[in-house]
Formats: sequence, C-alpha cells, structure tokens
Amino acid sequence: MNEELFAELLASVQEGAAILRGEKQPSRQFVVTEPDVKRIREGYQLSQRQFASLLGISIKTLQNWEQGRRMPRGSARILLEVATKHPEAVWDVVRVGLN
Repeated sequence: MNEELFAELLASVQEGAAILRGEKQPSRQFVVTEPDVKRIREGYQLSQRQFASLLGISIKTLQNWEQGRRMPRGSARILLEVATKHPEAVWDVVRVGLN
C-alpha cells in the first residue's frame, strides 16, 4: 500500500474513532424506520389471515409484527416496502399466482 492511501485510511479510522467517542459529529446519518405493518394491512383492507396469506407468511408472524414483538427483516421488510409503495405490483403477482 502506498503512503498516500495509508495516510487516507489512517485519517478515516481516526475520524471514525472521534465520532464514536462523541468528539465529532458524523457527516451524515441514516435513519431507518420500522414499517407499520398494521397500517399497511389496513390499506389493503384485508384481515390478518388474508394479508398473511397474500405475503406468504404465517398469521402468527404477522401478529408478532403488528404487536411489535418482532420486526420484519431482510426480504420480508423489502416486500412490505413494495406492498406500501406499489400495491398494484403485489396484486398483479398474486393474481398471476391464482390463475
């Protein structure tokens, strides 16, 4: 590794340490909000059983999400984002699967 790259890497590590110690503010922050699963389901005007079936999950999983005992992660979280922003895509896929 050349000296210039090493110096840049060292400065970055030192800056990160200063941020962790609270001595410096980060240049940007990312806030990830948890999806409001109950609100999403109610937007579809479906019962818990129907919405769980639509997403391909168990009703217990849906109830745990809605009651805050667990939070959707990974692909389930992405699916909920799609369901929120593009409900027509969800319905299109489900209708195709029903035929």
